[in-house]
Amino acid sequence: MFVKQENLVYIIVALLVGILGGFLIFSISNKNKTAAAPAMPMGSGSPADYSQRIIEAEKIVAKDPKNYQVWVQLGNDYFDTEQPQKAVNAYDKALEIDSANQGTPNILTDQGVMYRKMGLFDKAIANFEKANKLNPAHAQSLFNLGVVYANDLKQPDKAIAAWTRYLAIDGMSPQGQQVKAMVEELKAGGGPPKTGSWK
Repeated sequence: MFVKQENLVYIIVALLVGILGGFLIFSISNKNKTAAAPAMPMGSGSPADYSQRIIEAEKIVAKDPKNYQVWVQLGNDYFDTEQPQKAVNAYDKALEIDSANQGTPNILTDQGVMYRKMGLFDKAIANFEKANKLNPAHAQSLFNLGVVYANDLKQPDKAIAAWTRYLAIDGMSPQGQQVKAMVEELKAGGGPPKTGSWK
């Protein structure tokens, strides 16, 4: 069978377009499947979502007690569901498994916030200082250190010192501007600024 050259070109182009179109449709459909069921970000979800996620994580660490990532997730979920003692315990497990992990300053800070919630201010301060010693650019630990000194221990000079260290790291962002205003308020003799901890 003889096919004209121009017809052969059309056939080849049609085949290429078909293959390319099929590839694009396949890629798009796979992206939509992935996007349809994203992992729930920390700090979001209903109480039922948290309960289910906590139950699943507890099952995993019961079988695999050395699972660092799941202990961290469990600590974060306890943090977000206002279960400070359980959060502290989960963060302890993560720190025992891998105290040299780069996420350690974040874990120490989150655990410190939970200590603060339980009224254990000395432990909170120790965690924030250790986190900042491990990573001197870790602004959240300094922010929370200032919060404990200003709001809980009523030691404005120590709060100003912590927040001044914070401003050396992050003085220009909206959070930095908030910290700057709190320092000025304390220096002016105002009461402790009304602020919560930052995770």
